[in-house]
Amino acid sequence: MLLSYKSRRSLAAIPNGLLVIILVVASGGFLHLKAQEKLQKASAKISDPRAAQTYTEGGISVDFSIDPVSSGAVKAELLTGAEAIVRFRIHDAGNQYVSNLHPSVWFDRLEPGQLTDARSCREKIQSFLQPSFARRARLDLNSYFILALNHEPNISVIDPLNGFGGSKLYALIPLAGSGADWVMSPDKQRLYVSMPSTNQVAVIDSVTWKPIASVGVGPQPSRIVLQRDGRYLWIANENRPDGVTVLDTVTLKTAAHILTGTGPHDIVVTDDDRLAFVTNKIDGTLTVVDIRRLAVIKTLKVGSLPIALSLSPLAGAVYVANAGDGIISAVDVTTLTVMAQIKTEPGLRTIRISPDSRFGFAANQITNRVFIFDTASNRLRQAVAVGAGADQITFTKGFVYVRAPGSEFVTMITIADLDRTGEVGVTRFPAGQKAPSDSAASSLADAMTPIPGNDGVLVANPADKMIYFYTEGMAAPMGSFQNYRRDPKALLILDNSLTETSRGNYTATIRLPESGPYDVAFLLDSPRLVNCFSTTIADNPANPRSTTNVLAFEPLLKERVARVGETYTLRFKVTDTNSHQPRASLPDVGVMVFLAPGVWQQRTIAKAIGNGVYEVAFVPPQAGVYYVYFQVPSLQVPFSANLPLILQAAKN
Repeated sequence: MLLSYKSRRSLAAIPNGLLVIILVVASGGFLHLKAQEKLQKASAKISDPRAAQTYTEGGISVDFSIDPVSSGAVKAELLTGAEAIVRFRIHDAGNQYVSNLHPSVWFDRLEPGQLTDARSCREKIQSFLQPSFARRARLDLNSYFILALNHEPNISVIDPLNGFGGSKLYALIPLAGSGADWVMSPDKQRLYVSMPSTNQVAVIDSVTWKPIASVGVGPQPSRIVLQRDGRYLWIANENRPDGVTVLDTVTLKTAAHILTGTGPHDIVVTDDDRLAFVTNKIDGTLTVVDIRRLAVIKTLKVGSLPIALSLSPLAGAVYVANAGDGIISAVDVTTLTVMAQIKTEPGLRTIRISPDSRFGFAANQITNRVFIFDTASNRLRQAVAVGAGADQITFTKGFVYVRAPGSEFVTMITIADLDRTGEVGVTRFPAGQKAPSDSAASSLADAMTPIPGNDGVLVANPADKMIYFYTEGMAAPMGSFQNYRRDPKALLILDNSLTETSRGNYTATIRLPESGPYDVAFLLDSPRLVNCFSTTIADNPANPRSTTNVLAFEPLLKERVARVGETYTLRFKVTDTNSHQPRASLPDVGVMVFLAPGVWQQRTIAKAIGNGVYEVAFVPPQAGVYYVYFQVPSLQVPFSANLPLILQAAKN
């Protein structure tokens, strides 16, 4: 049975032990071969890889194009390692745009002389929809990854749709120190993590999941905020001299250190990247910085112990939550004056403005209430009782979610009720077995994040060492993801799927993979459309193809789960990525197997079987997740050159 990407997303987190039976009537579906006989129109191979291509079926047309981001030249090439914008325009015969669709797209590199017709295109897409380590597209524009910032000095990357060897842990990113806060770049290519214990910010490539650099940014970096244009990273320093460090993300060098006042600090940047606002908690002030000049232009007295900030573009105001006196100060971003003050109760911890900018929510961790105010009138609407120590707020289309670390329950406030008089609807669901505060893990970053589709959330519970998946309308989470003995304290989702940027136009910004001809496989559930477009990526003169021996290690798995105490034999094929030929008879193919988080390991030399296939055996001493790394010292291929194979061992 074949499931679409949208269906697989909703099923990704169904808990272990729950049997789900799905019946599909395929009268017009993907598996109905007669209906698919109409799909004999294979995309013509074209000389210009950027020329727009159109596929039409059943009165619906899909226009495909791909263009470099950085170059304005009409005939600019698509170069490996460069960024490009992928566009699909979907319209009917009357040229009316078709909206609210969920297309699935894959980039698959073709071998020399390989051609794709309608049948092979269907088979290709079907293989991509089935979880497989050995058969994956070079670029998958449908996947999303869950990132967990752990109490330990690392980040878990979890693939919720595909699992290998029983594990959904896709990668584990080491850090020099435990992270406090993090932010993803607008192009989704980089992840920045503050590490107070090392006085650094880690810069991570979110394509390869490898650290790029650890940059010194002053004493005890904590809160970090990235401008909308991605140029400057604003970093709060929590030790004298108090203030903020501004990091140039292009050069990864400090652009300025700006003294503001005695912290701790929170930071917010206006949508036009014109002004930055910084709280100084001990001083009771708010510092305003001109971003173009990187200079302080004003300091305002805003209340006692200002602790949190949030921006309302609709109201043209920055809202400051003061923990000491419970006052919420509204600062006009044009006049830079305090235009209103909203009285609540001492103990405010965080403040958030709704996505439509109409309402504000301030959580009080002492009185365990959330105060709701109207940004148009700057008046308090009502207060809602929540769990103990409420400290975090996040939003979906339909609900406001409030986390309270002193309770395992998450509180939900119905957004639609805010337009009505009377009390808002409040419900709760359990996000785990224990209260998060039972763990020592804590972070400035959010422990809750909306899921793709914006109709539910993921919740990190460090005390349970689990991540819970909640879909709206349910009384409890649909399922959970293991974090493999680590305490998750914050979550991010890296969503690689296409976004409808305007009606009927679906786009994504990608980093182009290695050079060569590609199929751009396209699947639309309803209306049903299947086609493989084509494009070609050229070698990049600024990043030439390596002429050295670069190897790929392809696992040949018979059993995906090893058994504790029993010999597990792993076979794998070694291929030269330049010539695409197998590398046989290498005498020093080294294999390292270790049990996460590093409590056991084994290193050995693999035995050559023939035709580039090698074999190694090991006996897992206990149940858990095992990482398998490969190296070939004679060809200067270290263990770190490739992502590890991840296996799981279980007891008999």
